[in-house]
Formats: sequence, C-alpha cells, structure tokens
Amino acid sequence: MHGPASRQRGFTYLGLLMAVVVMGLMLTLVSRVWRTTEQRERETQLLFIGHAYRMAIASYVALGHQYPPTLENLLKDDRFPVPRRHLRRLYADPMTGQADWSLIMTPSGQGIMGVASSSQGVPIKRDGFEIIDDALKGADCYCAWEFVYYVNRRNRGLGIGTPGTPPGTPGTIQPSSPGTLSPGLGGAPGTIQPINPGTLRPAPSPVPPGGGTP
Repeated sequence: MHGPASRQRGFTYLGLLMAVVVMGLMLTLVSRVWRTTEQRERETQLLFIGHAYRMAIASYVALGHQYPPTLENLLKDDRFPVPRRHLRRLYADPMTGQADWSLIMTPSGQGIMGVASSSQGVPIKRDGFEIIDDALKGADCYCAWEFVYYVNRRNRGLGIGTPGTPPGTPGTIQPSSPGTLSPGLGGAPGTIQPINPGTLRPAPSPVPPGGGTP
C-alpha cells in the first residue's frame, strides 16, 4: 500500500510538471512578442535607410542630371574639382544585416535609380506609409519595398526640385522673392507668397445700412 509520503511525492511531481508547462508557455509568448517588436524595429530602420538612399540619389541627380553608376559614387561624387558627398555611409539592409541591396537600374542599365531589400520575409507593416511610399502598401515581401527616385514623377517630401523641369511643375519647390506678391494676389494656386513687413492694409470699414458714410 502506498502511504501518505508516496501520495505527497506524486502531488509534488505533478505540481513541478505543471509549473514547467506554464513557464514554457510564458517563454514562448515572450519570445513571440520580442521577435515581433524586433521585426517592427527593423522595418522602421529599413524605411529610414531607404529614404536616405533615395535622398542621396536625388541629390546626385540634381547636381549632374544623371544617376550614379554605383552606390559608392554617393559617398564620393568626383564629377567636380572638389568631390561631393551625398550619403554619410553605405548602410546595410536591416532585414538581412548585410549590404546586399537589390539595385534598381535605369532602363539603359548605366545608373542606379534606387534600392530594395533582398529579404524574402513577409512585412508586418502593410499600411500607414507616407505618400512617397504609397507603393509599399500591401507588399507581401520586403523585396517589394523599393526606394526609387524618378526624375519625371512626383517626389513629394524630398525637398529637392526635379532637374530640368519648368517652374511650377508638381512636386518641385519654387522660391519667391520677398516683397513681390501679396497672398491671394498672384502666383500659382495654393501657394503662399511673402510680403514686406508693414505693408498690410487694414480691412475696409463696414458700410452702415442705407449706404451713408459713417
């Protein structure tokens, strides 16, 4: 016959087994949350670095009206007597941890228009992108996150005018001379033109009923 001591040992083993199962479930949950948080952080880094590459390519094109033949040209633009620098350094792909970007070439194959991640992972972020990244919505692969600078398309948010385009072209920023136009009196629709300080005119006095002079 089994005594009280045997039954006590059985309950102890059962309690330890349940504790191990609970701890395993908790560790699995924590691991999933950590991996999700880490993936979201890498997505944020990918967007930031992708924008940096796009801005650097835009700067390179704006100065020479041609796309860079290599990414290294963004670090040292030797088309000028004093080399220019458009990018601080060649960033690695946060999704792979390596500088293994998929390069998006021009139709002639002579220049780089943009970069894309080489990761085959499935993004968590599917919406809520900036207007310039609208094409990334609903992508099923990080390899579809392409950061491209198009010369003849709108590049909102870049702050760099498209080279060779006339004033007023959508997507470009046209400066105006201070004191030339008053708000609402000229310029392209939807633009704000500055005026000289002290030239604001007071609003006309209201005309009393009957048309008389107050």
